[in-house]
Amino acid sequence: MDDEQLIIERAKSDPEAFGILFERHYPAIFAYIHRRVGDWDAANDLTSEVFLKAFKGLWKYRWQGVPFSAWLFRIATNEVRMHFRKGTRPTLSLDQMSEECGFEPLDPASLEAEKLEAERKLKEYEDFLLVREKVLLLGLKYQDVIALRYFEQKSIKEIAEILHKREGTVKSLLSRGIAKLRALF
Repeated sequence: MDDEQLIIERAKSDPEAFGILFERHYPAIFAYIHRRVGDWDAANDLTSEVFLKAFKGLWKYRWQGVPFSAWLFRIATNEVRMHFRKGTRPTLSLDQMSEECGFEPLDPASLEAEKLEAERKLKEYEDFLLVREKVLLLGLKYQDVIALRYFEQKSIKEIAEILHKREGTVKSLLSRGIAKLRALF
């Protein structure tokens, strides 16, 4: 058994052990959701919901050699889908949030890497918004595979595990999604 598998098994009977999994995976899950929804508050809420659902459903989780993060990304993808089905609030940039709301991260030490990544992304902000706007015009199945592949740099195999699809299906969805995206530009 590897380290993560042992922690997962321990977390099923010891809620404090779930904290280790939370700390290990929170930054990646939050970053994924934030890039998908483009809203800091919504990303915080959705990320909290992901970990709450993971905590409540951990007893059902069975280790199958697939990274635990794939299960969390699957839950996150479903939460993002439900968020978009319900409708979204207007998108604000991190700069706008800082100016309008006095946005400050609560825990700078644990968010430092995320902050640096966000600053790098903000330099590409206009291009990203344009691409994101076009991606949002695609169907959810295309949005999911494109976001996981190009925003999260997941492999075809990882995407297949996250979305419970065959690798060939993921490749096909990516190909068709990219073709549809190109047509939008």
